[in-house]
Amino acid sequence: LNNTAEVENYPGFDRIMGPDLADKMFRPLEKFGAKHAYGIVNELKDLGDYKEIVTDSEVYQGKTVIIATGCEHRHLGVKGETEFAGRGVSYCAVCDGAFFRSKKLLVIGGGDSAVEEALFLTQFASEVVVVHRRDELRAQKVIQERAFANPKISFMWDSVVEEIIGNQMMMTGAKIRNVKTDECHEETADGMFIYVGLDPLTEAFKNTGITNEDGWILTDELMRTNIPGVYAVGDVREKHLRQITTAVGDGSIAGQQVFNYLEEQKDK
Repeated sequence: LNNTAEVENYPGFDRIMGPDLADKMFRPLEKFGAKHAYGIVNELKDLGDYKEIVTDSEVYQGKTVIIATGCEHRHLGVKGETEFAGRGVSYCAVCDGAFFRSKKLLVIGGGDSAVEEALFLTQFASEVVVVHRRDELRAQKVIQERAFANPKISFMWDSVVEEIIGNQMMMTGAKIRNVKTDECHEETADGMFIYVGLDPLTEAFKNTGITNEDGWILTDELMRTNIPGVYAVGDVREKHLRQITTAVGDGSIAGQQVFNYLEEQKDK
């Protein structure tokens, strides 16, 4: 949510920036005593009545755990991607878009995220080229229509990035291959924003038996994993629809289930 530029499909708001919505969600929780801590989770331990979360700085214990780690943007895995990350290559338009005023940008992908972020970037960039491996977008029709109508956005169909190129300072472009003709060309650009799917942030939980082979956490409809007292909500779950509204619904269900679980433990 903090990496989302604009949210237009959340009840109660015509349009709101992702970070602003996240802040509005969290602030009321503080009134009820919710606390937050920063750290990288390294391991989840099931100690029976208690669960233990091991981070890079602290160890936390509790009777229940709700996992809401979400996802990260999938990388292309091409030459130059790591080298130019932070030097032209980005996965977050709301974070880095303002650095590319009056510049030419490539947006890689054809789903909702790619097209929405391409639209967002037009307020900064002079030109945005959407590079998509298919001959049509997968984004919602209303978003497609806005993109097609934007004079700053053009499309490069049936195309994939083979390599990101640049100099010692910044990326300067990319080698693009047409998947139908196999022809390659170099496309100059000042920056690249990559939106080719999501990977779950579950590395710390893969040895617990709660994930599938792709890393998504498996739950039932009550958000319960196969470890009693451990729940998962939001995009990190194996599910069909990943939206803010469905994540909020997951959280409501998990919160009630945690209450029920703790009440049951009192009787034992």
